[in-house]
Amino acid sequence: MTPTALLADLGTQDMAPTPDPAPEQAANSSRTVIRAFVYVLDPTSEQASVLRSHCGAQRFAYNWALAQVKANLDQRTAERSYEIPDAELTPSMSWSAYSLRKHWNTVKNDVAVNSDTGQVWWQQNSKEAYSSGIANCAAALSNWSDARSRKRKGATGFPRFKGKRAVLSCRFTTGSFGLVTDGGDRRHVQLPRIGAIRTCESTRKLARKTIAGSARIRSATLSYRRGRWQVSFSVEITLPTRALPPATTGTSAAVGDSGGGGSVVGVDVGVKHLAALSTGEMIDNPKHARKQAKQLRSLGRRASRQVGPDRRTGQQPSRRWLRTQGQIRAVHIRIANSRRDHLHKLTTRLVRDFDTVVVEDLNVAGMTRSGGAYKRGLNRALQDAAFAEIRRELTYKCEWAGTCLQVADRWYPSSKTCSNCQVVKAKLPLNVRVFTCDACGFRADRDHNAALNLAALAAVVDGGASSASCGRDVKDARQKPTIRPATRWADGIAAGTPPVGECDRGNPGTHAERTKRHSA
Repeated sequence: MTPTALLADLGTQDMAPTPDPAPEQAANSSRTVIRAFVYVLDPTSEQASVLRSHCGAQRFAYNWALAQVKANLDQRTAERSYEIPDAELTPSMSWSAYSLRKHWNTVKNDVAVNSDTGQVWWQQNSKEAYSSGIANCAAALSNWSDARSRKRKGATGFPRFKGKRAVLSCRFTTGSFGLVTDGGDRRHVQLPRIGAIRTCESTRKLARKTIAGSARIRSATLSYRRGRWQVSFSVEITLPTRALPPATTGTSAAVGDSGGGGSVVGVDVGVKHLAALSTGEMIDNPKHARKQAKQLRSLGRRASRQVGPDRRTGQQPSRRWLRTQGQIRAVHIRIANSRRDHLHKLTTRLVRDFDTVVVEDLNVAGMTRSGGAYKRGLNRALQDAAFAEIRRELTYKCEWAGTCLQVADRWYPSSKTCSNCQVVKAKLPLNVRVFTCDACGFRADRDHNAALNLAALAAVVDGGASSASCGRDVKDARQKPTIRPATRWADGIAAGTPPVGECDRGNPGTHAERTKRHSA
């Protein structure tokens, strides 16, 4: 039970006049979470060659294990086609990581051999490279088997072999790996059979925690992503539990006021503004991909005029084509890094400044699925905004910090509902940027109005105890009388056609220009 839920349960009981130390004990308690600390490496040319060799060894072990299991399954399938009884079929092969690794140890001297020189090469790499590849293959086969038996949701196909173009990756779980802290060193990491590798940034944040005993490194994953070598440490870290006060049901909690009770904020994501907060703050959408679209088009045209590879004729690409492809990759890396940095700063600030965060359960895949050429620009803008990434980061960051995250139901009409009188409009097109209530005359920006409705959900769920609904979908808010049907049927703005005088009122610049024109 979380400390917030504990405080809520204690508040419902008959308390003695003397204060109960349970909330103080909950606030002083600690919990263990798993975090990833990623550091970009700066290896020498010799070290980079060894890193690539370890990643290639993992790919080799993965393909070998998959080939063994596939050959066994194909043999049994072929024997069944000849109506051979099941008792006489070739014995099935266990694809557990332990069984595959045991089989690898018996045949590695015959399999990992250079075909030209006949030299056994598996000793050149750490045993963890082969173990991680076999473990990945076993996990992929287990997921495929669970999907077929309905134990796993979704459709999972049979694992495929990894080619040379696959992501270079290798995982270490045993051996000498971690941070180099001798003599106050904060710029090197240690990997098995590779040694100390310099990092591009300081490791003092993790080093201080490991020295203090509040963090333990469980594993290290080496990978080559976005044109750079990086290592990701899976760390078991002890965090103090954040004891949150119960959120109030008044107006101050709905608008995010931190005075008095727990502060609540509603977050409405969009394209014009990346996020509209119930506090009235509008966070602009940086549109990272749109800013680099012109450069990407220019580089794409340049690459189309150069000599590229052709598998049918065996034609090799020219050096200019390869250089242009490198420039295109650099632009995409810059876009991804900028978007990731901005979203992390936004979600971290929301989790740190508020006790309860309310978001919507958006079907982003469905929003960008159809539309064709008429909706291509909107689909591109939705994907550039990365709504699903915001939801994903808020989920685990709220769990780490002890902040309550509430998810509104997917069909909750947050934009069409008046935050003042709770009357729901029949229609509200996207081109209408100002919400006007037909019942009470309330006017507000449509995104801010939606954020206010989301923040109000924290006060109505479970009788105002938002802490009891942490981690659940907010579906109670769809019931009456929280949302009432509109008393006036579709006419005017509700039908999507604003009446005379309301045209372009959502755009202040256009409205001012039209007013000036009529006054002249």
